[in-house]
Amino acid sequence: MTASSSLRRTRILGWALLVLLPGTVSAESWRLKIEGQDVDLHAAPVVAELDASVPAGNYRLQPTSGDKAALAQVFVDNGHTYLATVLDHIAAHANDAYTLEPASQDVTDTTGIALRREGNNVLVSTGGKPFTVYRTDAGPKPFYYPILGPTGTAYTRSYPMQNVEGEDKDHPHQRSLWFTHGKVNGVDFWSEGKGHGSIQETTRKTEVGGSAIGLIRTTDDWLTAEGKKVCDDERVVRFFNTGTTRIIDFDITLHASHGDLTFGDTKEGMFGLRVASSMDVTRKKGGKITNAEGLTDDKAWGKPSPWVDYTGPVEGQTVGIAVLNHPSSFRYPTTWHVRTYGLFAANPFGWHDFGRGTSGEYVLPSGQSVNFRYRIIFHTGDTASAQLTTAFQAYANPPKISVERDASR
Repeated sequence: MTASSSLRRTRILGWALLVLLPGTVSAESWRLKIEGQDVDLHAAPVVAELDASVPAGNYRLQPTSGDKAALAQVFVDNGHTYLATVLDHIAAHANDAYTLEPASQDVTDTTGIALRREGNNVLVSTGGKPFTVYRTDAGPKPFYYPILGPTGTAYTRSYPMQNVEGEDKDHPHQRSLWFTHGKVNGVDFWSEGKGHGSIQETTRKTEVGGSAIGLIRTTDDWLTAEGKKVCDDERVVRFFNTGTTRIIDFDITLHASHGDLTFGDTKEGMFGLRVASSMDVTRKKGGKITNAEGLTDDKAWGKPSPWVDYTGPVEGQTVGIAVLNHPSSFRYPTTWHVRTYGLFAANPFGWHDFGRGTSGEYVLPSGQSVNFRYRIIFHTGDTASAQLTTAFQAYANPPKISVERDASR
């Protein structure tokens, strides 16, 4: 086999896709090339599908230049094999070569992403430190709480899960981090008022941790108050081992499995966080909302933008939560239901409330699907120091990766 015939490169949905030609091979017999894009990238997570029998486990990406190796991980999800890594730096137009080598020991619990069951909940840690908990044991929808940023402090509000002195006690349906909508076939899945709908996990297809990534894949039913199914979804949530920041990717696909699905035009949706109360802009203690166009605070509400950052003080340190909307996501760039009192939500449907002069209602025909993709970056410092323009490039246009068989082995 020639080098040219053993090399294939492609891209899919913003991920790099590694295609290893068929055949059972040792991971050590492959060499990787990673090509930079137009800008320098920092802390760039990469997930790549492998079309070959590479054993699942923790690996090292060793640069042929002799520079420091990166952690890598091969894992199986939904019947497919993937490689994941987080590269500290990729120079613009770089063309770096690596070898893929098995790690000498399991580093998941000390430096990687570890997932641990606690009943039906999943405790997620990074580098041996708590990150978040995926919860299905309270309230009418799955959510993530608490969420601890790189400072080790809580970046989202504790209420209503816990009563913490000094926190706001409004909007009890805003549970830390969640995904719902206020009007789906007329059913309110957003609030927890009388007659609201519920979202219930039905299967957990994948639950895997390792040196570079943790992943939870679930399916969920959307039910009326009477228990009638409205639709269902599939959620893929990835936690990356990024060191100075903490990153979660959400890939959510809703299926019109029970007839046409109408997403109503309401501001009450959709992919939401409630930031720590100390970060609220209304408290005038340094909280600030900034979008990609530079609009701040109230001016960012209802506007379309590739990303929005909510920064403010938490236990004496300036921290931030940035939410990035992937270009392949429905109605990119999404409009934002981001409030100075602490609500932070991406909502592509609330156009009337957002003053866009046209209805945001959308009908998904029976049997079809719609996809929503977001990356959350929990960072330290203000928006400028978070370098979000570069971070968005790493998400929207990740490094190109190619792989070829190493004929020397």
